Order: sequence, then structure tokens, then C-alpha cells
Amino acid sequence: MDARFKTDRHSTLNTQLSPVIPLSDDSRSQRFAFVTVGLILANVAVFFLWQAGVGLEQSIEMAAFIPREYTLHLPGRYPDMFVSMFMHGGFMHLLGNMWFLWIFGDNVENATGPVRFLLFYLLCGVLATLAYVFTDPYSQVPLVGASGAISGVLGAYLVMSPRARIRTLIPLGFFSQIVNLPAYVFLFIWMGFQLVSHVFIRGHHGGGGVAYMAHIGGFIAGAVLILVFRKS
Repeated sequence: MDARFKTDRHSTLNTQLSPVIPLSDDSRSQRFAFVTVGLILANVAVFFLWQAGVGLEQSIEMAAFIPREYTLHLPGRYPDMFVSMFMHGGFMHLLGNMWFLWIFGDNVENATGPVRFLLFYLLCGVLATLAYVFTDPYSQVPLVGASGAISGVLGAYLVMSPRARIRTLIPLGFFSQIVNLPAYVFLFIWMGFQLVSHVFIRGHHGGGGVAYMAHIGGFIAGAVLILVFRKS
């Protein structure tokens, strides 16, 4: 929902980069979000119990999703589309993604139910990855991170609760401030940042290493799929 991770070869990481940071929302879930919490714990476990053990760079070499290998139908790599959704390139990368999932995931899970939310989350992640592959099908840059799926959660949140109030930190250094924004304003700023960044990076031959197209694809997928997955 993708910062560049410096290794011997650059890795494209899926992270929630944003000019606005959500602190809380006023849309309360009616029940405990077991799947949202479970997904957060799964991401944390993969990072600390596996990636930290074998080394971040080595884990990315082992299991990250690589568009070229998918496009050319090279054997043995298809499961990595799912594995890479639970991998991260550093603690701050993990923290940023999980914070967005914590703020927005419970409301979407409440609207879909736990089982359908899990399917929704994974499908958004897959479609986000495919959107990235579509824009750069022969890239050999590894892709890891949860924010393609989390971007789908944001898209669903916009459809369901456009007027919910998001308590938001606007980080401007000494002039940073906290404001309450309607969800549609917050997500308009977030989405605009992804679009502008994608166009800028495409125009500068991929500099910066953030797969913004995965964020855009996941967001659109979530906004559409919630119409199917939402309970009547």
C-alpha cells in the first residue's frame, strides 16, 4: 500500500508513504476485528521471526515477488505473490503499513465479516501486484510489502464512510499540526500523492523506488470489490 530498499540490487518495497498521517477515526467498529489484528500479527511475525533471523536482504532475495519471473512464467515463483505481501524491508516500513491497517481495517472488516474480509484483503493485494506488473512487466526489481492490500482497504473505506472524520497529523516540521479531516479529503490527498508520485517517477526512469502503481491499483480494486464483499 513502495520505498526503495538499498541492497546489492534495489528492491521495490510496498509502504504507505503519505503527506498526511492518520491518528484515529470516529467510525467505530461494532465488533472486535479479529482478522485485522491477525493480519497485523502475521506481518509482525514474518518480519521478526523469519526475516530478521535470515537477514532482510537475504529474505528479499529468497521470497520477494519479481515481475519478470511472473511475466515469463518461470517456474516456482507464483506463491511469492502472497508471501511478499507479508514481508517488509525494515521496521519503519512495517510500522507504517501496520498503522494504516490498524486505523482503517476494522471498519472494513466490520462491513464484510471476517472471512470475506480476509479474501478481500488478499485479492486486493494480488490485484495491486498485477497492476504494478502491468506497468513494468519485465522488471527484475523485487517487490515486497503489504500496502497494495492496505490500499484496497483505503478504497473500501472511502466507499463506505466518505464523511467519517480522520484525526490527521500533517507533518511540516516545526509547523506540524493535527486536524480533523473528512475521510474523502484525507483519501483525496493520499490518492493525489500516489498519482503525482507515479507520474513523476515514471518520468524520471523509476527513481525513488516506490511502486505507486501498486497503491493505485489496490485502491481502485478495493473501491470496486467492496461493493461485492460488503454484507447486505
